[in-house]
Amino acid sequence: MATGATHVAVCAGIPAISASLHHRIRFPVGDPAALITVQSAAGSAPRRVLILRDIEMDRARKHARADEFHSPADFTPASGLSGDRETATAQSVAEFVRQTGIKSVSIDRSTPAIYWHQLVAAGLNVTCDPDDGVSVRRSKDDQEIAWLRQCQQDTEAAVRMACETIAAAPVREDGVLLGGGKPLTSQRIREAVDVFLLRRGYLNPEAIIACGMMGSDCHEHGSGELRTCEPIIVDIFPRSRKTLYNGDCTRTVVHGAPPRDVVEMHAAVVAAKRAAIAAIRPGVTGEEVHAATSRVIRDAGFAMGMPSSEETWAQARMTHGTGHGVGLEVHEPPLLAKKGPPLVIGDVVTVEPGLYQPGLGGVRVEDMLVVTASGCENLGTLPEGLDWRTKS
Repeated sequence: MATGATHVAVCAGIPAISASLHHRIRFPVGDPAALITVQSAAGSAPRRVLILRDIEMDRARKHARADEFHSPADFTPASGLSGDRETATAQSVAEFVRQTGIKSVSIDRSTPAIYWHQLVAAGLNVTCDPDDGVSVRRSKDDQEIAWLRQCQQDTEAAVRMACETIAAAPVREDGVLLGGGKPLTSQRIREAVDVFLLRRGYLNPEAIIACGMMGSDCHEHGSGELRTCEPIIVDIFPRSRKTLYNGDCTRTVVHGAPPRDVVEMHAAVVAAKRAAIAAIRPGVTGEEVHAATSRVIRDAGFAMGMPSSEETWAQARMTHGTGHGVGLEVHEPPLLAKKGPPLVIGDVVTVEPGLYQPGLGGVRVEDMLVVTASGCENLGTLPEGLDWRTKS
C-alpha cells in the first residue's frame, strides 16, 4: 500500500480516557483506538484513518471524525495479531504505517508506549512531537464552547444548591449546623452535590466542602461538621458523561455573621478576580493575568506564594496561580500563572484567586471564561458574596 505519503502521525489510546484522542475524533469509545493522519503532499488535505474494534465500526462511521475506518484485522502483520486488544491495535497501526512506504512516524505525547514499541519493532523511526494536539485543544470550537457552557451552567446550579443549603441550615447551640435534625457535615453536602449532578448526567470527583480552618489548605476537601460564622469553600468540578467536558466553579459561603478578617479577605479576592478578568484578551500572557491578580492581593495588604523557611504565615496568602485551562480535562493548558503562555481566541480558563490563613480558614471565588477576539466572555452567572440566604 505505497501511498506517496510525506508524513505520518499517530495519536492512540482509549478515547473515553485519552483527552487528546477524543478531541480529534469526538467519539468516546472505551476500547483501544488509533487515529493515523497521513499527509500525502504539501497543501493537500490529510487523510485521517481510524483503527478500532470491528463491533464499533458502524457507530464510528456515524459519529467519529475520520475519513476511513478499519479494524485491526485489516492490517495484520505477518506475525499475526496479539490476543491483547491494545497490543493488536498497536501492531495494526505499525503495519499500516509500514505499508505507506514511509520510514518515519511521529506520535503525540499522550500515545501509550506500546505503540512506540510496535512501530520500532516494525523498523520505523519514531519521534515524539510534544506540542502535537496541545495548541489545537486550547482553541475551543463552537461545539466545545457550547458543551462547556452547559457544563458550567449545571456546575453553578450545584454550587448554588450547596451554598443555599448551608446558608439556610438551622444552628445548634454550640454553633454546629443542622440538616434534618442531624449535624450538617461536609460529607452530607458532598453527597447531595453528587446526587444532584448524577441526575444531570455528570461524574463528580470529590468536591471541596471545606469549613473553617480546613479551608486554609487550598486543596483540602473537607470533612466533619459545618459551623456557623465560619467560611466554607464550595468548589465543584464535574465531568459530563455524554461529552466528557468539565465544569469548574467555586464560591465561599458563611452561615451567619462572617468575621471581619474573612470579609476583608473576600473583598480582596473578588477585586483580584475582576482585575484578572479585565486583563484577559488574546496575546496577553497567563503570567500577565496572574500579575494583575497579584497586584490587587498585595495592595490589599496580603501576601503571594508559600512562605519561605524564614517567613511566618503572619497574614493571609494566595498560594496558587490565578487559574488554568478547562476542557476535556479540568486542569489543562494554559496556566494563568508564572510562565503562563500568551492567550489565544478560544481558550477557556478559570479565574480563581483565593486567600488562606491558618487558624481562620480560606476564601476562594472562581469563574470560567472564554477568550474572545475583543477580550473574554464570563460563562458564570452566580453572585460573588458570602451571604447565600435566599431572599423571600
